[in-house]
Amino acid sequence: MRHADAIEELRRRVLDGPGRSDPGLRRAAFTGEALPPELTTYLTKVAEHAYKVTDSDVAALEDAGYTEDQIFEITVAAAVGAGYRRFDSARKAMS
Repeated sequence: MRHADAIEELRRRVLDGPGRSDPGLRRAAFTGEALPPELTTYLTKVAEHAYKVTDSDVAALEDAGYTEDQIFEITVAAAVGAGYRRFDSARKAMS
């Protein structure tokens, strides 16, 4: 695959790169695994209907104790994970 190295590097940086959020939390957001309850609805929305995310969604996570940096990192992990799963499904369908 022509872009496999770039895709793998993106995945590695999102999951294992330095950050303010727990790497296990980023990994769960990326894979769609079980998450703390206060994140489940938000990250499902990010992964499935990102255009519906509002400022109040982010504010609720801040109220729950997450920093802006943590919210950003887990949001990116969820979005990249959703894209990765879609890409992988399309690639398999074309094989």
